[in-house]
Amino acid sequence: MRDLTKDRSGLKVAIVHYWFVGLGGGERVVEALAEMFPQAHLFCLVADPATMTPRLRAHRLTTSFLQRIPGSRRWYRHFLPLQPFALEQLDLSGYDLVISLESGPAKGVITHTQTCHICYCLSPMRYLWDMYPEYRRGLGRLVRAVFSLTSHYLRIWDLASASRVDYFGAISQTVASRVRKHYRRDARVIYPPVNVSNGYLAEKTGDYYLVVGRLVDYKRVDLAINACNRLNRRLRIIGKGDQWARLHGLAGPSVEFLGPADDRTVRENFAHCRALLFPGEEDFGIVPVEAQSFGRPVIAYGRGAALETVIGLGAGGSEGPEISTGLFFAEQTPESLIDAILRFESVEVAFSPEFIQRSVRRFDLPRFKSEMSDFIEERIADYFRPQAAMANHVIGRTTRTELAEQGSVRSIVDE
Repeated sequence: MRDLTKDRSGLKVAIVHYWFVGLGGGERVVEALAEMFPQAHLFCLVADPATMTPRLRAHRLTTSFLQRIPGSRRWYRHFLPLQPFALEQLDLSGYDLVISLESGPAKGVITHTQTCHICYCLSPMRYLWDMYPEYRRGLGRLVRAVFSLTSHYLRIWDLASASRVDYFGAISQTVASRVRKHYRRDARVIYPPVNVSNGYLAEKTGDYYLVVGRLVDYKRVDLAINACNRLNRRLRIIGKGDQWARLHGLAGPSVEFLGPADDRTVRENFAHCRALLFPGEEDFGIVPVEAQSFGRPVIAYGRGAALETVIGLGAGGSEGPEISTGLFFAEQTPESLIDAILRFESVEVAFSPEFIQRSVRRFDLPRFKSEMSDFIEERIADYFRPQAAMANHVIGRTTRTELAEQGSVRSIVDE
């Protein structure tokens, strides 16, 4: 029998992502996993190859039947009722290791008994669980009725599909707690990779606050706009999304929209902002880590994974801003954020850019690869050693000749 606990290069590996239609945090994780397993094949529901990096395009990619439906690469979220069925049609037979990334549905693939299935959970589907009421409130009457009915059955499927996973990993303690809550499973926390090496400390900073990210409802960019309007503080917003028109309508003269800026513009704005405003509740939140890699403080809503990535003023035993990387506000209201901004400005000069930058080195790519490699090797060993022991036990009691006569050698021994 081939020893799968030692021969990682010989593993037949499949990486299942929900979709490749943009370049975000999930795709960065897939790229890191693809570097770890250059032999891996990629699977997803739908894909737009133009949005994939050259490294990802170098891997064999299999999409579901949804890919053949006109408009699926744009309207993929509207095919939610079909996604479980589409995942279950993906042929993952013959793989030793399947790694699924869950945020949209991905873990629901069907794998063989001799396949170790590890799910690295970015979050249980928020629109089915934690944020279901918020998503539902934002829909029209007819769509809300359809979504409510569909979600009921999808939650049943989602819970059932969690039992198909052999081992869970999670991107944060916040997500691990959701996995325990919704799936009743434990998950190893491995923070996702963030490119902190591009960060640098600017000699001078500007007089503006910064928001970076998709302009969608749960990011609560409206709070940053309202707070800066009322304080007459400059605010720059980088990103695009379906809330663009609404947020433009809220913005006063001190608010500037830069759109989906290129990497150079994003880095320059990170480096020179007074602080990053982060008013949403996130599963992890790469943007605050990136901002801190430039030595800039973060003013964040004090829930979710920001509590894990930002060392808040006065929290965790810190005594002052010189050993903090930002501060938190307690309620998602303009008043609470305004109070946090004013508190920040009263001690702004005491924050240490050098300390802030050093604090996020724990999120770099080499650390992720090392921790993920150890986790996968431990789980493979845990999964396959009982099978190897069983095969050795059977072979120890029965000769190869007898097994050959029974026609069962190849079912136990991989020659």
